[in-house]
Amino acid sequence: MSDVKKVVLAYSGGLDTSVILKWLQDNYGCEVVTFTADLGQGEELEPARQKALKFGIKPENIYIDDVREEFVRDFVFPMFRANTIYEGEYLLGTSIARPLIAKRLIEIARETGADAISHGATGKGNDQVRFELGAYALMPGVKVIAPWREWDLLSREKLLAYAEANGIPVEMKHKNGGAPYSMDANLLHISFEGRHLEDPKAEAEESMWRWTVSPEQAPDAPEYLDLEFENGDLVAINGQRMKAHELLAKLNELGGKHGIGRLDLVENRYVGMKSRGCYETPGGTILLKAHRGIESITLDREVAHLKDDLMPRYASLIYNGYWWSPERVALQTLIDHTQAHVNGWVRVKLYKGGVSVVARDSKDTLFDQTIATFDDDGGAYNQADAGGFIKLNALRMRIAGKKGR
Repeated sequence: MSDVKKVVLAYSGGLDTSVILKWLQDNYGCEVVTFTADLGQGEELEPARQKALKFGIKPENIYIDDVREEFVRDFVFPMFRANTIYEGEYLLGTSIARPLIAKRLIEIARETGADAISHGATGKGNDQVRFELGAYALMPGVKVIAPWREWDLLSREKLLAYAEANGIPVEMKHKNGGAPYSMDANLLHISFEGRHLEDPKAEAEESMWRWTVSPEQAPDAPEYLDLEFENGDLVAINGQRMKAHELLAKLNELGGKHGIGRLDLVENRYVGMKSRGCYETPGGTILLKAHRGIESITLDREVAHLKDDLMPRYASLIYNGYWWSPERVALQTLIDHTQAHVNGWVRVKLYKGGVSVVARDSKDTLFDQTIATFDDDGGAYNQADAGGFIKLNALRMRIAGKKGR
């Protein structure tokens, strides 16, 4: 038997973690504490409690925590202040939830005196890195049990067979038979992997999508939203102030209705392989567009360009599990400093899968209409100044041109 006495398991109640719970009991002989996070995945979480009780988990060792507000306020919003996108498209819906789960796993480990944590991430994926880098940063001596790196249940069919043999109930079997999609959901997105999506030539089934209608079936009339920002964070929709998680949930509802936020992506995983996933991120897609809209009139040009230069690095840090690293914290400090004047409102139009900014204003605007006008500016801008500027910037190219270089 292992020397592990108590382990905290990140437990969803789904196929993988239900099998892991039983496997930990059988193979480690240790006391198991389950942690289920309500990240706004839209599913009833009480069945996770009942499953845990069925397998002998003490009631006081079952944690089901509502972390929706913390998730959006302390993780999603800071990420969107940076306009974060990974590899040009992915809004990091799975990646950004992992540091919060790792944080809570360690908190519970300390509360319960556990000496280990466990997760259901596979040895092929990114989540193992995200969970474990976070755990080691927050509790350097913790032991991590990653069953997918130890057992021989290396397919979803084997997991289903193990579940059946051990009386573990499994929901969400695919209607056409076989293993279900591997899905992850929270308030920012829902993802789909596995099944025929593993073939990049195969188009996703329309029936797969859960949060969004197809753009073709979206309403024929556009819808306009006024989004208000303070210090770079969304605080109100159409004049109605809400909590952070309520704002994102509302944007998901409105964006989903208009077919916004679908993505079919082949991404480069941390472990070196390419993988394909489909994502629905309606609220995040609207939020990103609106945030860039308010920044366009409130940020200095070079500050905005610096943020754009740093964003891919920041995105990679989150994707690769370095949320708790000193470099991410340092970048966040710089990013947050730039947001002090990102205040005002943005009007967006939602229509047939698209979102566009159509108006914006701010008390902190740097847009000067008297200078930008095509009409008589009354001397606010001396156009003759541009000649010297151009010649100075062309000097090095003129010298090179004379040398035929």
